[in-house]
Amino acid sequence: MQKNSSPRDAVKPAAFSSTGAAVTLGAARVHAAENNTLKVGLLGCGSRGCGAAINTLEADSNVELYAVGDAFRANAIAGLEGLTEQFGNRINVTPDRIFEGLDSFREVIPLCDVVLLCEPPVFHVRSLRYAVEAGKHVFCEKPACSDVPGIKNVLESTEIAKRNGTTLVSGLCWRYHPDVAEMVNRVKDGEIGDVVSGRLLYVTGQLWKRPRQDGDTEMKFQVRNWYNFSWLNGDFVVSQHVHTLDKALWVMNDVVPDYFFSLGGRMQRIEQPNNGDVYDAFASCLEYKSGVTFYSYCRQQNGCWSKNDAIIAGTKGTAELLTGVIRDYSGNVVYQQKKSPQDMYLIEHQKMYEAIRSGNPINNGEYMAKATMMGIASRIACYTGTRVSWDDAMAIEDSMAPSGYTWDDSPWTLPDEKGRYLIPVPGEGRVYHQIVRN
Repeated sequence: MQKNSSPRDAVKPAAFSSTGAAVTLGAARVHAAENNTLKVGLLGCGSRGCGAAINTLEADSNVELYAVGDAFRANAIAGLEGLTEQFGNRINVTPDRIFEGLDSFREVIPLCDVVLLCEPPVFHVRSLRYAVEAGKHVFCEKPACSDVPGIKNVLESTEIAKRNGTTLVSGLCWRYHPDVAEMVNRVKDGEIGDVVSGRLLYVTGQLWKRPRQDGDTEMKFQVRNWYNFSWLNGDFVVSQHVHTLDKALWVMNDVVPDYFFSLGGRMQRIEQPNNGDVYDAFASCLEYKSGVTFYSYCRQQNGCWSKNDAIIAGTKGTAELLTGVIRDYSGNVVYQQKKSPQDMYLIEHQKMYEAIRSGNPINNGEYMAKATMMGIASRIACYTGTRVSWDDAMAIEDSMAPSGYTWDDSPWTLPDEKGRYLIPVPGEGRVYHQIVRN
């Protein structure tokens, strides 16, 4: 495979106020009439990728899965077997359209009209840029990326998609859930008064980890075990908790916090190489200059209390966005939502195809980048032990990208002679990359 440059080398960085991309667009808009079959490409054939493929095939009866790519061919084959069993000839992937390796996006994207980006988050940056420059419609799974240069790149890609008139749908699926949208609108309409603060909860158990296999290079092991390495997934305050952070962003009309400070570390994920370098607990304070403050708690520890919700406090009461309850400060239930049996994962794909076929594009790129950056800024504050401003976090230029994108290249972090990975220790450095590298 060809060695590629770091994601930050691909574009000139842009701020969130960017009004245009510094890229000349030559790609034609992809558009299909109502009776045209759309060819779909899938990048990342794990459980989330295959789930997205199921959603996309159920969302529109006139699409077919046409090409797939995965870092590991065995994943692609296994995923296709399950999809073919469910959808039959709508899985139109011939052997020559199954691609493997870290550059498989280069083969999949040109063959398709719509691309589902479900690889590890660090790889979204390159795939998204390649797709939008080719004028393709994109579903990009959350989070947008894993580091600050990646955010700037994603923002540039967002602007390219806008200029192309192509659709970019984010995997931040709660934005497409009718019940949650109703609760957010009730908050915005003042039913709990002015927003004062909120508790952002995603406390759950540990997820998976994968052992090193015989013959694995360090790069191959880490990509196989990607959920446990910060450079690949952003740490779980980004990769998982981004859903809850996005609910706060949504309530605040997509205005980002001004400051972040955090506490966190590893209590269960200790001294085990398969646990990589990620933490298992974060507690962050997201502050607005207006005085609004969100208290963010995420944990991946087994045997502990679990809850996933965003509880917003206003001057008149509280709203539990997922539970669907509004209370006043006497404890009275003011509103109890009647839940609707709707599938947000399916709805986001239905909306995507409605946008594509109508020629009225959706673009979720900006809020996807903002929500991801909220997690990254929380991680920076936690890793360094500092109070970080949004502007200072956005000014970081150091990339967590590997030395290249082949199995023989070096990941961003490497083990010591005992196979242990250096863990960021708050207070030992003020630039979060230097904590691990030095």
